[in-house]
Amino acid sequence: MTKANIGVVGLAVMGSNLARNLASREGNTVAVYNRSYERTELLITEHPEAGFIAAADIDAFVASLAKPRTAIIMVQAGKGTDAVISQLTERFEPGDIIVDGGNALFTDTIRREKEVSAKGINFVGAGISGGEEGALKGPSIMPGGSAEAYKTLGPILASIAAIAEGEPCVTHVGTDGAGHFVKMIHNGIEYADMQLIAEAYDILRHAGGYSPAEIAEIFEEWNKGDLESFLIEITAEVLKQVDAKTGKPLVDVILDQAGSKGTGVWTVQTALNLGTPVSGIAEAVFARSLSSQASQRAAVDGLPADATKWSVSDKAAFVEDVRRALYASKLVAYSQGFDAIRAGAKEYNWNINLGAVSKIWRGGCIIRAQFLNRIADAYDKNANLESLIFDPFFKQAVATSVSSWRQVVANASLAGIPVPAFASSLSYYDGLRSPRLSAALVQGQRDFFGAHTYKRVDMEGTFHTLWSGDRSEVEQAPSTH
Repeated sequence: MTKANIGVVGLAVMGSNLARNLASREGNTVAVYNRSYERTELLITEHPEAGFIAAADIDAFVASLAKPRTAIIMVQAGKGTDAVISQLTERFEPGDIIVDGGNALFTDTIRREKEVSAKGINFVGAGISGGEEGALKGPSIMPGGSAEAYKTLGPILASIAAIAEGEPCVTHVGTDGAGHFVKMIHNGIEYADMQLIAEAYDILRHAGGYSPAEIAEIFEEWNKGDLESFLIEITAEVLKQVDAKTGKPLVDVILDQAGSKGTGVWTVQTALNLGTPVSGIAEAVFARSLSSQASQRAAVDGLPADATKWSVSDKAAFVEDVRRALYASKLVAYSQGFDAIRAGAKEYNWNINLGAVSKIWRGGCIIRAQFLNRIADAYDKNANLESLIFDPFFKQAVATSVSSWRQVVANASLAGIPVPAFASSLSYYDGLRSPRLSAALVQGQRDFFGAHTYKRVDMEGTFHTLWSGDRSEVEQAPSTH
């Protein structure tokens, strides 16, 4: 009896497409199982060329897998994933491999890996990016888990991953939850990238007076240069689309309330816990939240604006200023995202290669972009780079963009055009480059009301001012904790 070297559990669109992708690659025989057998029947009927081994129940599915048994779970994150993991661990043997390919919270993956590995079974949390099309044609894949599991799993995943610069967009990210952590940060960067593009569109339209079709042409031109990316490409496509019912640009009939699946929120919450700033990503998340505050926005009645009209005399220069502001803000978003990956790796003892991560994001995933080649180069030159902004190439790119960046943020503010991601990115940059921050005053305030102490610039030690006494300064003994 022919056995499968890989199996897929969960045959909704993502799972079905991933199974088809696997089956289309030489050397793979794919077993498929879905809780509802009707979905399995539909898949094998519509795609007989795939040669799937279909299973009507979980026992038949497990029996159809060659050892070491390897199964990818593509079901809804949460209880559904836990239920399938439980079913498989009851039937799998030591050395077998369970892969969660869903959008799981990385802390759940850490918990699951600990529980499953205690039984001798390998558990891999694999972030998969690229949506339905990527799953079918080649996604970017971010697997965590043990090195032992990757020996078997790596070649299988490499066979289906997108190819960029001749390399498959997959790498062993690290142990337990590292893969899902990196996928979470990818999605956070995606939030920021989309918001920045939307703000650029808003400026071009309301300050520049361009129509959606004209802005589509601008984005198409930008996509030929250093902003070339999947998101810029699809933005042009969306802006060109005309609504069949009204004849208006489609963007004008779409309700301006942006949804969210939660991974951007996870990124911000996690970064807060790690103490690493991701302000550009956070503002993108909050912008979606504000857009969805329907009752508040409907209740707005004549809120004062005191706005100044943004007079654009040289349209070519104006468009170039917006492009440069977008590029610089995008750099901040990616820089903050990679800082968060570094902080997470330190906190959870993961050995994550930032250069390798940037390379697997060059194809297949939603944030795939020419920009990532530059990031890969930066980490190839200096694996311990403190910030992407410090890389010589990006430092020079900011130098040529910062004047435009400031003009765009200032003029948007004066004109009353909301640019939360542009503005926060510029503020972050200015905070990073400032030789001295207002945090000195904050620390003084903390010491006044809570005796939280402070350090001095001119001597070692920790100090406290006796604010309620004679206001003399005393040195605090080092903590023994």
